[in-house]
Formats: sequence, C-alpha cells, structure tokens
Amino acid sequence: MALVSLRQLLDHAAENGYGLPAFNVNNLEQVTAIMEAANEADSPVIMQASAGARKYAGESFLRHLISAAVEAYPHIPVVMHQDHGQSPAVCMAAIKSGFTSVMMDGSLEADGKTVASYEYNVDVSREVVKFSHSIGVTVEAELGVLGSLETMQGDKEDGHGADGKMTREQLLTDVEQAADFVKATQCDALAIAIGTSHGAYKFTKKPTGDILAIERIKEIHTRIPNTHLVMHGSSSVPQELLAEIREFGGDMKETYGVPVEEIQEGIKNGVRKINIDTDIRLAMTGAIRRYLFENPSKFDPRDYLKPAREAAKKVCIARFNAFGCAGQASKIKPIPLEKMAELYKSGKLAQIVK
Repeated sequence: MALVSLRQLLDHAAENGYGLPAFNVNNLEQVTAIMEAANEADSPVIMQASAGARKYAGESFLRHLISAAVEAYPHIPVVMHQDHGQSPAVCMAAIKSGFTSVMMDGSLEADGKTVASYEYNVDVSREVVKFSHSIGVTVEAELGVLGSLETMQGDKEDGHGADGKMTREQLLTDVEQAADFVKATQCDALAIAIGTSHGAYKFTKKPTGDILAIERIKEIHTRIPNTHLVMHGSSSVPQELLAEIREFGGDMKETYGVPVEEIQEGIKNGVRKINIDTDIRLAMTGAIRRYLFENPSKFDPRDYLKPAREAAKKVCIARFNAFGCAGQASKIKPIPLEKMAELYKSGKLAQIVK
C-alpha cells in the first residue's frame, strides 16, 4: 500500500466515529514502534515530522524511514505529514519530498515566533491549499495560538512558538472566525487552540474547564462539521511514566497532560487528529533509564533501545485502542493522490460552513 492522503483517513474516521493519533517521529526506533503497534492493532497510521525532527534526522533520512515502513507493512495505510510548516515554501518543499499531507501554520509569522494577523494566516493557508489540492495533498491549518491558559503564555517546541504573554482571546480559537477561515481557505483540517501546549509541562494540576476548553470544540464543530479538528500538544503525560523516570535518576517536575477521557470527548465532537510526541519520549526515556540502571555493564545501544521501542509501542497501542482506530486499517482502500486531486477539483471535498 502506498502512502495515502490525510484527508482520506480523516474522512474515514469521521464516517466511523473515531480519532487518529498522529505520532511525531525522529528515528528508526520510533518508526518501528509505531508500525509494530499499528500492525497488532490493525490501525491506520499518521507519522509526522516537525522542523526539529527534520533538522535532527535529515528530511531524506526521515522520508526513507517512512518509505521503508510502508514497504514493510503494505497492508497498513500510512500518512507522512509535515508538522508546523512556517511558510508556503516549507510546505511546498515537503510536498516535493513526498509528504502526502502538510500543515501550514499561519498563526505565527515565518519566524515561528511572532503572532500573525488573521489576514496573513488566511493568505498563506489559502496559497498552500490551492497548490496542494491540485495534486491531491491534504492541508492542515491552525487558528489561534497554542499555549497555556494557566500562564497565558505561548509554548515553545523545537524553537517554534509564540513569544511573551497572550490574551485569553488569542489562546482560544474564535468560533465565528473559524467558520470564516475555513470558508476562505478550504483547509481540510484545522488545529484549534483550546489550552493545550507542546512538551511535557502542560498543566500544573489535572486540567479542568477553566484551563482546557473542551466545550469550545463542540461549538466549532457545529459551524464547520466536515472540517476535521486537530488537537495539538495532546500527550497525556502518564504519571507512571514520570514515576519511572524519577525512580531511575531523572528529574521530572510535577506535571499533567491532557486526560485520555477529554480527548475521547473531543473525538465525539469532531476531533479526528490528535498530536502525540511527549508520551513516546517519556516511555522511551524511562525504559532506557531503567535498563541501564539494572544493567550497568551494558553499552550496546541495541540492548537499551529494544526496551525503549517496546515501551513506545505500548503507548501507541493504548492510544489506538482509546481513540477507536484499532481494527480500522483493513477497512480502508487507498485512494491515489491523483484521484484525490480530481475529487478536490470536482468540489466533492468542499468544506461545509453553517
């Protein structure tokens, strides 16, 4: 099975009432863990590469890793998604490299730090949509600024994120603006700001409605029912993974993530893509720390990366099951990008705004 478009997977998810974790990948161990988990769970896969991942591993290395995954697991539908493209040029370069889905993050200017105007966001997102849809590639856009409703600050991940204090209005996606944005851009998926943030340190307490605005998802979905909503920064930061890291020498401060049950509530109300990175990092780090503590004479990376891979795989299987996508891969017949381009051109994939 060749790489498939994100739009196809998200449409299938919407039709069948489930969500899909989108796992960030940086190396071989993460890719193999995700694919082994998907194979066991019979789940479709979204693997995504951030700017930091592309800088760390090299875009061609990541591309070939994912191509190898497709070759090794031909029965699993796989999307290769570019996360947080900071300009149309970045998105177009990713498409030319073989990505079947891109994110144009116009919520910030091209420096990845300055909060952009709404007009700028519309313009750059619409430009990427026009180019991408002509060749069948999916586009995710972002409206609102990711950040904490506790601290009222934007977040930073791999150097990407808003600087300084934000207003509550900036940190929450406006419902009417979301409807206008989708009508103007025709993006396939929309990342919305509801109080989540990247990294391990999301909340200082288990989040409640004042700092995690799940209700906003319902309001937005009502206006743009076939635009697939995306939750960024949605690792759950399991307390047992933090405890394992601490037990074997790590210094993790108290922190909380997005509860799985809150994500499940989001899925019931139009969330189809859920971005996860930190949970895999925590699982792998804990497993490596434990292994080296228990086996101090070991030095072969293969020895400690095997349990790290198994720990990551366990997280992936748990998310596939929790989000309802387990058992769905075998039900999906891949649509070539050329056919997706025809569907876009015909208007059959046009976004509905109520």
